[in-house]
Amino acid sequence: MDSFLPSLPSAHLDDAVAQAASLFGVQSVYWDIWGQEHRPESAIQSAILSALALPAGDSIALDAAIRQRVLSSRLAFLPPTVVVSTDSPVVPLCVPHPYNTSAENRWSLTLEDGRVLSEPLSVLQSETTTFDGNDYDCLSLGLPTDLPLGYHQLTLNYGDRHAQAKLINCPAAAPALPANQRISGIAISLYGLRSNRNWGVGDTTDLQNFATWAHQKAGASFVALNPLHAISNRLPYNASPYLPNCTFYRNFLYIDVERVPRFSSSRVCQSMFRSRSAELEALRQAPLVQYEAIAKLKLRFLKQLYREFRLQPDQADFRAYRTTEGHLLRQYALYSALDETLHKQNPQFWIWPDWPAEFQNPDSPAVQAFADDHPRLIEFYSWLAWTVDAQLAAVQQHTKSIGMSIGLYHDLALATDSCGSDLWAHRPFYIQGCRVGAPPDGFSPQGQDWGFPPPNALRHQQDGFHLFAAAIRNNCRHGGALRMDHVMRFFRLYWIPEGRDATAGTYVKERWQELLRVIALEAHRAGVVIIGEDLGTVEDYVRQALAQFNILSYRLLYFERGPNGTFKHPDEYPPLAIVSSTTHDLPTLAGFWTGRDIESRRAANLVDEAGYRAQWTSREQDKQHLLDVLHTLNLLPPNYPDHIRHVPELSGELHNAVIGFLAATPAQILVLNQEDLTKETEQQNLPGATWQYPNWQRKMRYSLEELNTDSRVHDFSLMYLAWLERTGRH
Repeated sequence: MDSFLPSLPSAHLDDAVAQAASLFGVQSVYWDIWGQEHRPESAIQSAILSALALPAGDSIALDAAIRQRVLSSRLAFLPPTVVVSTDSPVVPLCVPHPYNTSAENRWSLTLEDGRVLSEPLSVLQSETTTFDGNDYDCLSLGLPTDLPLGYHQLTLNYGDRHAQAKLINCPAAAPALPANQRISGIAISLYGLRSNRNWGVGDTTDLQNFATWAHQKAGASFVALNPLHAISNRLPYNASPYLPNCTFYRNFLYIDVERVPRFSSSRVCQSMFRSRSAELEALRQAPLVQYEAIAKLKLRFLKQLYREFRLQPDQADFRAYRTTEGHLLRQYALYSALDETLHKQNPQFWIWPDWPAEFQNPDSPAVQAFADDHPRLIEFYSWLAWTVDAQLAAVQQHTKSIGMSIGLYHDLALATDSCGSDLWAHRPFYIQGCRVGAPPDGFSPQGQDWGFPPPNALRHQQDGFHLFAAAIRNNCRHGGALRMDHVMRFFRLYWIPEGRDATAGTYVKERWQELLRVIALEAHRAGVVIIGEDLGTVEDYVRQALAQFNILSYRLLYFERGPNGTFKHPDEYPPLAIVSSTTHDLPTLAGFWTGRDIESRRAANLVDEAGYRAQWTSREQDKQHLLDVLHTLNLLPPNYPDHIRHVPELSGELHNAVIGFLAATPAQILVLNQEDLTKETEQQNLPGATWQYPNWQRKMRYSLEELNTDSRVHDFSLMYLAWLERTGRH
């Protein structure tokens, strides 16, 4: 009997829970970042199994549920979705023993383009297994190696049995940079770009202008962006780009309203624009991004421009976009229209779980009646999605025209807001009763509770990974690279049962081979490089699999350490990687050296006095280790101080040395945060803080105009360019 099939029945509940946990990927043991073994109590596994709709409190019922799951999935005649790749075009098939070798057995494939292929079944391998007293033959059916890539429909005829499945044929790996190519770019938070012309938040025109500067003055091959997902644009809880309202569509806040067609010719808009000049200037000069005020102002103009757009005869591009996006876009636009309308009716309706019950189900008669009564408002939100998409397309075209090899580098968030449109519109694709987080580690001794539900892997597989593929596809769009936040999610996620804290969870395995293959297909079609943010607890097989699929590892200076906390040398970094100094959640280089993050945590009451002192002790050690390695590599002048007490700030020499260290690594991609290029001290996000710290609101120190005129910026960019030339990065 195959090892994956449980022994049935189980006399004891604990045994049944253990069997079910093993079968459904709920780990009974895991190792933390320090290498310590953890064995979650049975009650944690039971709670997770219950969330997976298994009767974990009754051994007999659980045994029956396991039997049914095995028969409907592991021993199914044909899975509902089969994901294959060009290097392994094999379809699993399970039939009663002995299998029928009749020449009448055939497969046929209806391709995306409508063509139909058909051939006799070709069995490459068979294995007999016994389950519940019955013998089954598990077959491996071979398909042609030259099948077109894409999403197809498979039909199998076997004896008197007939079955259909979705078949996704994927490349063996995502696109890769040439092996000898080493490039660099600059990372920005788009909302934080300052200019003399924007409306208080960075927009697509600012992005285009920054890309031009970055390429011409700093040798950048790309501009790395924060996730541009649609968010609720409300402070302090709904401004994180990593907790989006919608994963599939982008934030209208990034639209340059003045760039929308007909703005300059609209007498209404021009009158409004003149009357709002003082308000616009105040938003521009505000030190932090004023999300609500900007969203309200932009929506006022955009609604007027939409009304004028509807009077235009040529709407072919918009209609094509709506047709292509289909139901996915309609559900997002419907949610947005409901959110606006219900909030106006009752200002206390901030999230959909607060809405009247009849509107909480997207398929309810009340929602359908609302849609029938508000077609223009729904169309308006579709138009917003199309408008920001079109402006980003123009920016990406610009980056390519000026010679950037990558252009825009997008970021796909791990999470989606549990009170956002994704959960409202697609609830069956998420597990209820558990939340995603991370086990305790050095940065979060009590673990992390990220507050959003895990994906329902079985539902995604049954649906042909439609939503998953759409998320990858829509975020690859108009870019040359895509970063996957917390790439380990495709292998396993840390689940925390309802009512427990982050110390009381365990990992649940995902269908990583299928997910990575779909990613490779969408990346291949979009022509983008994939980067996997693999920080934290990473098992060896994860990085091996990422390398196999050409997914670049994500290596940070702060985390790449050897024994006793010493920093690794540049030549110890892997080539198939992206290297950086920091992220939005970590201190900037200047902030690291001066301890601004530690002081911010203390000011926000996120750490007690003992913890504060311990963090400073650790930081002093880290700074000395960094100083030591830079001296060892001769990146600092011979007469430069060799002890941190003589270097209170991030001096020019030290700044130069750290940039040189990063540039010298063999990592194919170097990305430098804009804050680290210009020596800013404040980070974008302070984990654990909400109202205590201005997360996701900080604007960059220098405006776009100052980038071209300020002598300090000129010196920073010259220094960066010198290192790129010295280390052969283009």
